[in-house]
Amino acid sequence: MKRFFGLCLSALLATGLSPAAGAPSLNGAGGSAIHPAMSLWAQNYKRDTGIAVNYQPIGSGGGIRQAIARTIDFGNTDKPLTATALKENDLVQFPILVLSIVPVVNLPDIAPGAIVLDGPTLAGIFLGKVTRWDAPEIRKLNPNVKLPPLSVIVVHRSDASGMTYNFTSYLSSVSPEWKAQVGSDTAVAWPVGLAAQGNAGIAVTLMKTQGAIGYVEYAFALQNKLTFTGLVNQEGKRAEPGMDSFRAAADRAEIQDEEGFRLILIDRPGAASWPLMTATYMLMRADAPVEKNRAILKFLDYGLHRGRSAAEDLNYVPLPDSIVQRVEAVWTDKLHAWP
Repeated sequence: MKRFFGLCLSALLATGLSPAAGAPSLNGAGGSAIHPAMSLWAQNYKRDTGIAVNYQPIGSGGGIRQAIARTIDFGNTDKPLTATALKENDLVQFPILVLSIVPVVNLPDIAPGAIVLDGPTLAGIFLGKVTRWDAPEIRKLNPNVKLPPLSVIVVHRSDASGMTYNFTSYLSSVSPEWKAQVGSDTAVAWPVGLAAQGNAGIAVTLMKTQGAIGYVEYAFALQNKLTFTGLVNQEGKRAEPGMDSFRAAADRAEIQDEEGFRLILIDRPGAASWPLMTATYMLMRADAPVEKNRAILKFLDYGLHRGRSAAEDLNYVPLPDSIVQRVEAVWTDKLHAWP
């Protein structure tokens, strides 16, 4: 119910709901995966402080472009920028939440979590090499499931998407063929499939296309009652999506480079770890007035601390405390606006 209310509120925000005359406000834009959490944080922050936070879910690519163009106060992306790109554009980047991605399917008489896929089979599906749901590769993984004799129909994002970047990064990590032929980015040359805009577009296309498979953020899948699959993780164990498997992966996050604050979360070790995880990152201007950045950081600090339980209610994973401390050190060292 909280998530539904948050989504309703976010729809109002996205259509231009504004604070009372004279009240301060903050404007952000970026990835759609964080949208429900950002909306609930904004609702609670407005209640507690009187400050409105308007967030537009335009995709990671749009969040990056608008942050660079200075048309928003803060941006969001599920694909972290490189240290070079940050420096060239006077941006500071840091993680805010951990997201999970799940394969979702439309198969008759198959319940959520009833079937499992492994990385090479998932890559084979998106390469167009595994073309039927009763193919030997899928039957071998699901010997006790009656798989339908349907053609596989791939559904992928049409927009520049951090979800796509992380999903294709996973496929690249488990399939040398995918890495060589397609690679990973916010937009790739998909070998097969139907294109759809955003998580919502994938959901709509999936629900009306029997035999379809796509990928969305887990909380979005739950809210829209999509059928997700299990995945075989790095340890060769069947993992099911859920807070326990998400935390197991998040606890093994590594910082890849200090300047860009990239967290490695794809295909982490651990028998319980869910393999399709990513951080979502905030972008702020290093050259913005200190008072403006301080106002933004007060809201983000609210999310990192007081918003933890709300994020968990929406099936997001809060950052480990050790990483939160390092994020706040970045606020002081690079933005000079904290505390």
